[in-house]
Amino acid sequence: MTDQYAQTREDNRSAGTPAVRWEEPPEGPVLVFLDQTRLPAEEVELVCTDASALVEAIRSLAVRGAPLLGIAGAYGVALAAARGFDVDEAARSLVGARPTAVNLSVGVRRAQSAYQAALARTGDVRQAASAALAAARQMHQEDARASARMAGHGLALLDELQPGGGHRILTHCNTGALMSGGEGTAFAVALAAHRAGRLRRLWVDETRPLFQGARLTAYEAARTGMPYTLLTDNAAGSLFAAGEVDAVLIGADRIAADGSVANKVGSYPLAVLARYHHVPFIVVAPVTTVDPDTPNGAAIEIEQRPGYEVTEVVAPQVPVTGAGGGVPVAPLGTQAYNPAFDVTPPELVTAIVTEEGTVSPVTAGALADLCARSRQAVAE
Repeated sequence: MTDQYAQTREDNRSAGTPAVRWEEPPEGPVLVFLDQTRLPAEEVELVCTDASALVEAIRSLAVRGAPLLGIAGAYGVALAAARGFDVDEAARSLVGARPTAVNLSVGVRRAQSAYQAALARTGDVRQAASAALAAARQMHQEDARASARMAGHGLALLDELQPGGGHRILTHCNTGALMSGGEGTAFAVALAAHRAGRLRRLWVDETRPLFQGARLTAYEAARTGMPYTLLTDNAAGSLFAAGEVDAVLIGADRIAADGSVANKVGSYPLAVLARYHHVPFIVVAPVTTVDPDTPNGAAIEIEQRPGYEVTEVVAPQVPVTGAGGGVPVAPLGTQAYNPAFDVTPPELVTAIVTEEGTVSPVTAGALADLCARSRQAVAE
C-alpha cells in the first residue's frame, strides 16, 4: 500500500544537506526527500515508507535527476526489503517509473543483486535487507566522490579551452546537489569555477515545461552566491549571437554506446546553436549514465509527459481550473507534444566529462575504453 506524507521544514536547508536520506524511526525505516515540485516557494520534505510511494514521487518529479534516481532506486529496494515487501516486485515497479534515465535501473539492480546474493548465502531475510541497504549507502557515497572528481575534470577542461577564467557558462535543466549524492554534475563544474574565482556568469535556461532551471538551478545558484541570470529557453539563440556564451554544460540521463546523449528536452537545440557559433558543448555525467546496451540514440526510449504540463501552469494562490491541477494557458482540448528528453548526436558533443576522465572526441571506442577502466578500478 502506498504511504507517503509531507512535512515542512522550519529551519533553512543548508547546502550540505543531502537530497535524500535514510531514517529509522521507531515505526520503521523511511526514505526522506526534499520535494522538488515545491521549490523554490517552500522547502517540504517527502517521507516514503514503501516502494510504491517512491515510484509516485519519481513519476511526479518530486524526486528527479539521473544520479539521484540511481541512489533512490537502490534505497527503494532496501526499503522494500527492510519492511518485508516483495523485493523483486518493488524492483520492477521502480525500474519502470522513468524509462529514459538509466541510472535508476542501475541503482535498483545493484541493491537487488546484493539482496539476492545475501539471501542465497545466508537464507536470512534480515541479513539480505542489510546487504541491500549497504549497497545503497555505498552507491550514495560513490556518487558524492564522483561529483567532486567530475567538477575537477570539468574545470580543468574549461580552463584548457579558455585560459584565464572569466567563464560564461550556459546550462540547461538542473544538475546540482538536488539531483546528486554530492554537488551535482554540470552544476558542480560551474560551482568549482565560481569558488576558484573563474566564473563570470552562469546563464540558466528556465527549462520548459516544468521549469527545473528557473525553480531549481536558480535556487541552488542563489544559495551558493553564484553570479547567474535566468533566461527563457528560446532566448538562448540571441545570447549565442551576442557572443555571451563561452561553453554549454549539461548533464545526461542516458548516454548510448555511440556517444548519443539523452537529456532534458531543449538540450539538442543548444548543441546545434553551439556548433554554429563555435562554442564547446560539454556533457558532464557519471560513468553509470553510459549504457553500453543501448547502441545509439535511436534506441533510447524517450519518456512522454502529460500534455497538461504544457497547456497549464501552476501558480500558488491561484484558483485551480485545469485537469492537471493548474491554470489553462491553451484552449480546452488542445493536444500537446511533451517529450521529457531529446537526443544529441555524438558529433555535436565536444566532450563528455566523467569521474574517470574526459572523452573528446566522443566516439564509441573511447567510451568503451572509459567504461572498461571504470570497471577495472571498481574491481581493484
